[in-house]
Amino acid sequence: VQLVESGGDFVQDEGSLTLTCAASPSSNTDNCMAWFRQYPGKEREGVAVLRTGTYMAFYDDSVKGRFTISQDGPKDTLNLRMSALKPEDTAMYFCAAGRNWNLRAWASPLTYNNWGQGTQVTVS
Repeated sequence: VQLVESGGDFVQDEGSLTLTCAASPSSNTDNCMAWFRQYPGKEREGVAVLRTGTYMAFYDDSVKGRFTISQDGPKDTLNLRMSALKPEDTAMYFCAAGRNWNLRAWASPLTYNNWGQGTQVTVS
């Protein structure tokens, strides 16, 4: 399964942006999908995770109330709706998929076995 992110862009402070991750072909084995972000020279950090096929979602404290993760269709597309964006949200954003749902480790990159190439979000 290939994951392809899109939607990254330049946006003004307090602006909104929606990222999309398309899975091709659709996966019936991934039980969780997530968004991570990475700052230059830093490790990837979990932003939000969704247990696929459910509305069960969890967020990093830094984005709670501002970001919303959702899924369209049967595991085809994962979205990240971002609002009230701040300059500190500037990063490369990655989509990830994992086969095992692990709430305790949802923000660990090791939980995921499939990654997209990333899309850049810049807030100024």
